[in-house]
Amino acid sequence: MVQFKDWCDYNDTPVGNHYIRVMKGRGADAATAVQVTAKALPAHYAAEERIARALARMGKTKAAKLITDLLPQTAQIRSGDLGEIYATEWINAHSEYHAPIKRLRWGDHRDMAMRGDDVIGMILDPKTQRLSFLKTEAKSRAALKMKTLKEARAGLDKDGGLPSPHALSYIAARLMELGKDMPLVDAIDDALYSHGIAPDSVRHLLFTFSGNAPHVLLTKALQSYTGPIGQWGVGLHVDGHTAFVGAVYAKVIADANQP
Repeated sequence: MVQFKDWCDYNDTPVGNHYIRVMKGRGADAATAVQVTAKALPAHYAAEERIARALARMGKTKAAKLITDLLPQTAQIRSGDLGEIYATEWINAHSEYHAPIKRLRWGDHRDMAMRGDDVIGMILDPKTQRLSFLKTEAKSRAALKMKTLKEARAGLDKDGGLPSPHALSYIAARLMELGKDMPLVDAIDDALYSHGIAPDSVRHLLFTFSGNAPHVLLTKALQSYTGPIGQWGVGLHVDGHTAFVGAVYAKVIADANQP
């Protein structure tokens, strides 16, 4: 798990009824940031059990190739993937929601961007067995601009602002394949086919990972929203964004090939 507190300072700001958190990577802890991110990253591309099994069966060299073959090769896809990875890690560590799958494990191709809702966090009420949802759009840019946040808003507003039926069915199918969390699978099916999803059971998360300060842009983006769904904006600001992304993936490859 990426421990943001180990390498970031953060500031929370209310925007009306909404909320913004900006996390700023500390330059003095850049090496820590690369290290903890690189440690967490392989599990977003392959199950820990698969990596461990490959290591036991084939040895370090071939297991290392398994890991590196799953990683995207282009800088653009690496940047986008890392934005989604950070969003997933933040949801699981710093919100009451849980992202039940690591979506990048099921990518069509390592150098193709994933389609659909970026990440969906969920809370299953133990009494009612009904779900609350955190619909998330993650954007990663060396220089974040309002145009990108408008693209994210368009994604969040699709399907009436609710998680798309396709995205929820996708999550349920993956959980079934894994044989995990059957109560959550049932709750997803109930939301889709029995009682539906009410807007008041949904919150939006606009997550950005950028090389420039996101606070002003996120504030404008949340202030301009006039719909009924609660909004969170979380911005991770790391100086030297492009070099940082490259360093993270280089560290993953180096660690995989370490004797």
